[in-house]
Amino acid sequence: MKVLFVHPHGSNWLGTGQDISAIFNLMPPLGMMSIAAFLEARGITTEIIDCYGTPLRGEALAAEILRRQPDAVGFSCTTSSFLEGYRIAELLKERRPDLPVVFGGAHACSVGVALLDRFPAIDYLVIGEGENTLYELAAAGFRNPAAIPGVGFRRDGCGTLAAPRELIADLDTLPFPAYHRLPGFPRRYNLPLFSYPTAPNTSVISSRGCPYHCSYCDRSVFSRGFRFNSPEYIVEHLAYLHREFGIRHVFFYDDLFTFDRRRVERLCVLMEERRLPVTYNCIARLEHVDDELLRLLRRSGCWQVNFGIESGDPEVLKQHRKFYGLDEVQRKLLMVRKAGLRVKGLFMIGLPGETEQSIRRTIDYALSLPLDEINVTKFTPFPGAPIYRTIGEQGTFTEEWPLMNCLNFVFVPHGMTREQLEGLYNEFIRRFYRRSRIHWGYTKMLWKSPHSVAHFLRHLPAILRFEREQKW
Repeated sequence: MKVLFVHPHGSNWLGTGQDISAIFNLMPPLGMMSIAAFLEARGITTEIIDCYGTPLRGEALAAEILRRQPDAVGFSCTTSSFLEGYRIAELLKERRPDLPVVFGGAHACSVGVALLDRFPAIDYLVIGEGENTLYELAAAGFRNPAAIPGVGFRRDGCGTLAAPRELIADLDTLPFPAYHRLPGFPRRYNLPLFSYPTAPNTSVISSRGCPYHCSYCDRSVFSRGFRFNSPEYIVEHLAYLHREFGIRHVFFYDDLFTFDRRRVERLCVLMEERRLPVTYNCIARLEHVDDELLRLLRRSGCWQVNFGIESGDPEVLKQHRKFYGLDEVQRKLLMVRKAGLRVKGLFMIGLPGETEQSIRRTIDYALSLPLDEINVTKFTPFPGAPIYRTIGEQGTFTEEWPLMNCLNFVFVPHGMTREQLEGLYNEFIRRFYRRSRIHWGYTKMLWKSPHSVAHFLRHLPAILRFEREQKW
């Protein structure tokens, strides 16, 4: 039995112009790789085609899949990549009608079995965590899906779910993701420029789920609980990456890396004791950090901490997430900087209830904070997010799946226009990065992140061409 996994490219930029994003930020498809490793550990052969790392699309991708002669094909799709993945599934079914085609990932889990009523080239859906579900489906020869929890299938022509799949209680029972199945790993993959001190680097996920209830977050795959790898497992994972692939820096891509304080404290102690030559970045919530924890993070090799700030308008924040005082944000970020860590702020523009005035407050607020860099996303109401149910009442929503990638304004709040939002977005980026303090910060990267500088210079023509197109 051979299962071939496909990570389709989809739409990853602004709808027009060159897509330069994969040049400067390409992370491996960890969810798919975890399932592949789980199947391999149980005797099933797997292969992976990551269309970001190995650019293949359309007929060429379908031909490559068929050339490898798999017994089944599994697609992992976001909302923006789903339709491209489905076009490949249609091509496969035209040439091999008997080939089982399975879809999983965020879009399949959030939309659910209704997809089977509209997209006939899909045979099965994996709803929720995929390791046990896909293994049991493959072990059964892709027959009798009604007996396998977590499988979406057709009964009398209509999509139905066999039964909900229980979550994996102990994540330490999972093997490390199948990094070895990615051609060019780690050379072809890279964290965002100037977000790491050294290379090669990669991303790691050490927990699943989130107990918070932000309006814009889709939790349809891993649910709202919180499960995590033990500190011992994480250290062995990092040691494996360093030993087998030379990895020297990782980004813990967990939503809540610092949620369980005892876990983080123990991890920091173990990394100090092992003298592991791997540094790291993480994402944290401001309410989880204090001076003592920050000192531990710094000593154990933490280089940068990312914080989801989202907005500088208190009323907007109260509508969409647990409120955290804006003055307290400033204090905590200064604490992080004092500990010797870089700070990245994560913001969002175009949330329901926003106005030009509230967005300008966010821009001014971001400029007042001690941030080294920012990431600004364009609010996208994904099907699995709580806000999706009432989004049509709060503005104009153009539900074009290929554009739903947080890089396009598919939603416009009442009282605003898309042109306004685009102008404010560009102003946000321009005002933040065209400041002498930020320029000096990147100048210091000449010795703090030399690989980023070399990578940046190698692709400078593409950057300048993109900047001209965006009129920043």
